Amino acid sequence: MVKQLPISLHGATKGQARTQFAALCYRVKAGKVEVLLVTSRQRKRWIVPKGWPMEGMTPAAGALREAWEEAGVEGIASDACIGVYSYTKARADGTGVPCLAMLYPVRVTRLRKSYPEALQRRRKWVSRKRAAKMVAQKDLAKLIVGFKPG
Repeated sequence: MVKQLPISLHGATKGQARTQFAALCYRVKAGKVEVLLVTSRQRKRWIVPKGWPMEGMTPAAGALREAWEEAGVEGIASDACIGVYSYTKARADGTGVPCLAMLYPVRVTRLRKSYPEALQRRRKWVSRKRAAKMVAQKDLAKLIVGFKPG
């Protein structure tokens, strides 16, 4: 089990923070765990797929839906959240929204070439250690490095 780091609200109050559901997409290849990262649409930073809660969907189902839309992932999402990380989501007007993202493992069974955001993002399979170096959030990096499937 990975020790949860303290959450930062980035200067916001509890009522101002928004919740998102994120997917830690992974596969096991030659006995090694690999993580799928995607680029953000605007700033092209390496991230995990994530999005807002959706009416009638569980958090894990929402994370799986985001993995499909942002990375073309078909897979199996775990109902167990493996941790929470925080970040500030940039808005078009230059302001930011403090977000808490709940991270759900998604075992990738298939990766499609055609998916809703294929023209807006890149995706890349990397080791957990490499993924942790590529993402900007330290608490997300710690969750990635400590992740063990099953």
